[in-house]
Amino acid sequence: MLLIDKLSNHENFTNTEQRIADYILKNITDIPPMNIDKLSKVTYTSHSAVVRLTKKLGFEGFKDFKVAISEAVYSQTTNMNSVDANFPFDSNDSVSTISKKVAELSVESIQRTFAQLDERLIEEAANTIAKSERIFLFAQGDSQIRARSFQNKLVKLNRFAILGEEYSDEDWTAANLTKKDCAIFISYGGRISQYERMLTHFSENKIPSVVLTGNQKSPLIRLAQTAIVTTQNEYDFLKISTFSSQITFEYLLDTIFSVIYAKEYQQNIINLKNKFNLIQRGTLSEGLAKEHDSK
Repeated sequence: MLLIDKLSNHENFTNTEQRIADYILKNITDIPPMNIDKLSKVTYTSHSAVVRLTKKLGFEGFKDFKVAISEAVYSQTTNMNSVDANFPFDSNDSVSTISKKVAELSVESIQRTFAQLDERLIEEAANTIAKSERIFLFAQGDSQIRARSFQNKLVKLNRFAILGEEYSDEDWTAANLTKKDCAIFISYGGRISQYERMLTHFSENKIPSVVLTGNQKSPLIRLAQTAIVTTQNEYDFLKISTFSSQITFEYLLDTIFSVIYAKEYQQNIINLKNKFNLIQRGTLSEGLAKEHDSK
């Protein structure tokens, strides 16, 4: 039975649980970013009542329930002919068809991610990064490309992130982190044992950490200070490429960067103009360098 049907049937629900279920059904698009405090407040219930309902529906807790609600919202806002995230095209497709499917997959991946976003966690991750003296990025394969993109964006804010695995010295890098730093882990499967060891160390020593993953059962989640989980219909191995997961990571990191930027928007705009003038017309400009060389 679909989750929406379970909520509608009120099977074995108490009066309190029925009230929560009715509110969720009437405001389903508002639920994915909502935390348990807000839901219990607007339904005039309690945390325990919300948790009891989620467990009665077959979930381990409120977080798992929200992921399922996000899936339901996503299904309602997209058509049933969604592009297969693992095999979005086949050998008989024309260039036009392939380009159309890839475009649709990109849009669907972002919409699906947006439906699962927890604003509080995004804000928490942005605050952690903004106040850290040093930022360390841990990511492998395609995810490291996303990490490098984020690293490049942070330069615009005069923040210089370090790729922890760039020279295969990640254990030494991890050993040097302090409470003033933060570590960001990007892993769709979220099952890298080395990351688990690192995060155990960071957790024990109160070193801030952020995890981005697509696996809601990842052991990294319980160890991280902030864990942002967004699922996609993408397998771990059997697929043409990592389309959806990487689109998701790029979108999440772009969102986090934008939130950090917005915190000091006016000052960042001033700095942007000053640096632009320095590069275009100041001592760093190519024109000035040529003029200097001719003297």
